Amino acid sequence: MLEQILHPSIDFGIDTAFILVILVALEAVLSADNAIALASIAQGLKDSKQQRYALNVGLLMAYVLRITLIITAAWIVKFWQFELLGGLYLLWLTFRYFVNSDQENGEDDENSKLNFKNLWQAIPIIAFTDLAFSLDSVTTAIAVADEIWLIIAGGTIGVIALRFLAGLFIRWIQIFTHLEDAGFITVGLVGLRLILKVAYPSLVPPEWLMIGIIIGMFTWGFSEKNDLEVKDSPES
Repeated sequence: MLEQILHPSIDFGIDTAFILVILVALEAVLSADNAIALASIAQGLKDSKQQRYALNVGLLMAYVLRITLIITAAWIVKFWQFELLGGLYLLWLTFRYFVNSDQENGEDDENSKLNFKNLWQAIPIIAFTDLAFSLDSVTTAIAVADEIWLIIAGGTIGVIALRFLAGLFIRWIQIFTHLEDAGFITVGLVGLRLILKVAYPSLVPPEWLMIGIIIGMFTWGFSEKNDLEVKDSPES
């Protein structure tokens, strides 16, 4: 892997273009749940400008972490502790969200989410949440392509798409009553899957089943609208 980085062999033909399209498509499919998770985290900031800034800086940090993960993937996959920590982190995030929601549900619906006092509380959480989600997508990308520059190109396009998807989901979260809850349930499911991969690999649900469950959660998330006034969305 390191040799490919130091001495990349770039041969862009029809096969290469096809693999790149597959990698981008995989990123798009695997990033849908990631996007709603990041949107829900950014919602913990009240101001739309702060949400926009947190997404921009958080995903820039996330991109650096993704590239580091791709470069060191051949080494990291040998250590189950990384997947365990990623899974525990996502479960902690889900637990924190629903505990805060239960505690504040009787006070103000606007506060029934993660709350941050400033940008620098939200930005690291956005970056590390993307990293935890990336553990699966990077492994999948490596299984599809051997050339490091192709995986990095697919990951780059994926992060750019993720930024705009997250901005769109922030707007939708304000419109659809259950969408934020659906996002954090999905975060918990991804965390549980990572832990199962470490503890009981035979019980890990196949990718098609996870995609089906996520589609079901999204369907529920978009099933009911609320009457709240929609604020400006940090899409750009």
